[in-house]
Amino acid sequence: MGFGDYPAEYDPKVHGPYDPARYYGKADTPLSQVKLGELGSWLARRNKTPPAMVAAVSRAWWRWQHKYVQPKRSGIAPFLQVVSGAMVFFYVINSKKLSRHKNYKYH
Repeated sequence: MGFGDYPAEYDPKVHGPYDPARYYGKADTPLSQVKLGELGSWLARRNKTPPAMVAAVSRAWWRWQHKYVQPKRSGIAPFLQVVSGAMVFFYVINSKKLSRHKNYKYH
């Protein structure tokens, strides 16, 4: 699978039109249905290669787009989510600077 190609598991005759938010690989048990004792074997079955991680992030991006951004009446939710994410990100990267400005009690 090169840049811009369809996944190897995608078959247009079986799956129909391509959806970038869908995983076309072999179906597995969802995380919500995995028992605690089976968690290790479930994690071992995951594909942990860099292209697989990029594909997972891409699918998550497209799911978010389809759910919040692209509907006809999307509302203000995607804007609030981006602003909230930016606030958390900048708080984390500036937390060391902010920790120096604490008020201390001297008694």
